[in-house]
Amino acid sequence: MRRDEGAPMRLLPAKGRTFQFSHWTFMFAEIAIWSFVVLLVTGLFLMVFFDPSTSRVLYDGVYTPLSGIPVSKAFDSTMHLSLEVRGGLLMRQVHHWAALVFAAAVALQLLRMFVTGAFRHPRTAQWLIWVTLLPLAMAAGETGHILPDDMLSGGSLWLIKSVLQSIPVVGSYGMYLLFGAEFPGENVITVLYWAHVLVIPALMIALLAVRARLLRRNGHTRFADAAPGRRRARPIMALTTVGVLLVLGLAFQVAPIWLYGPANPTHVSAGSVPDWYMGFLDGALRLMPAWEATVFGYTLSLAVLLPTLAVPGLFFTVLAGYPLLERRLAERRTRRDAEGRPKTSARIKRARARHDILQRPREAAVRTALAAAGVTFYGLLWAAASNDQLAHRFHLSLEAVTIGFQVAVVAGPILAFVLTRWICLALQQGDRRLVAHGVETGIITRSADGGFHGASTHEERVPLGR
Repeated sequence: MRRDEGAPMRLLPAKGRTFQFSHWTFMFAEIAIWSFVVLLVTGLFLMVFFDPSTSRVLYDGVYTPLSGIPVSKAFDSTMHLSLEVRGGLLMRQVHHWAALVFAAAVALQLLRMFVTGAFRHPRTAQWLIWVTLLPLAMAAGETGHILPDDMLSGGSLWLIKSVLQSIPVVGSYGMYLLFGAEFPGENVITVLYWAHVLVIPALMIALLAVRARLLRRNGHTRFADAAPGRRRARPIMALTTVGVLLVLGLAFQVAPIWLYGPANPTHVSAGSVPDWYMGFLDGALRLMPAWEATVFGYTLSLAVLLPTLAVPGLFFTVLAGYPLLERRLAERRTRRDAEGRPKTSARIKRARARHDILQRPREAAVRTALAAAGVTFYGLLWAAASNDQLAHRFHLSLEAVTIGFQVAVVAGPILAFVLTRWICLALQQGDRRLVAHGVETGIITRSADGGFHGASTHEERVPLGR
């Protein structure tokens, strides 16, 4: 490390040194990577015992309540893996928890990059990689959720069927390719199995490899007053992530398929809920009015099409395109040079700054407010997925709870945007006041002319918000 003269607390990167752990939020990426490693290792173990077939057999395992019941080979092999293979249930639960943690870490990494401006040039490609990893994580989790062929996976298949049927023209072809001539068909588990164990992991590995190469080329971002990174932080983070996942797998039960029973197209489990990263889709379906529209002779089920395709499609499109939008707006404000002459596109491109220093969230009030509005919108949709449970627990009308959520989904993000922007602007004003007047020391001094003055210290930098 080396220092700037006149700024003894400002740390600059030396050649070959990185800052990946100079702030605790930088660990989200490491948690995601090591969770993905755990997913690969446990997934390889599970592949040895799992049979992705819907052929019917009579269950004759150790779980006597299901003895003699016709089940699929997928369900039978999952039961055998969970209850008869040594360490099988632990591997299943660690695998499931790793999928949940991986999706959470990717989402938090995106939020951190967004509010700090880490997506700016030259790291826009890295931002796009993380944006792509989130829907891939959701797809991997959903396909893996379906593979055991239990009652919960049957409910997920019904949702996929409904979404495909709501798509005009191409939806019927998608139904046939996935399910065959009739629902649920005999090939859906096999198709989703190969997507889960081959296609999606291969895409993730490729994206993470490209991300690692871009990271070596562009280096790590850092805050202006960041402390130096710790060389041993990465192996410690790896051991911590793996250890926490093992504890979760040992101590907290997840996906007990023996309690759910085998899938039945005519039945659905009571009180079943999706994994957390799919909760917003469930909530959007519950809040969407029963709208329909007829276009060119095709009936569009907007009650399914809008919440399951339009909302997530718009969300990920905005995420992917925001760096370009912000850059265009910034360039538009600087299209003239110091002499008032218009800049050409080539000159603007050459003058594009490299952004290695992260912004504190308060320094980009509008962007931080947009993030707060997005998180509020997502959180309300996620909470709406339990509208029936809330109505039951608090003895309220289900219709009243649903209407309340519908109003909150519209008004909540607006209120969150206004409040967050106001808080950021107030914090900026406090920083300017600190720079102008310093920090009050509580010491009273007497000047030579007999007057008394309060002493203050003027810091050369504003500390990172704590």
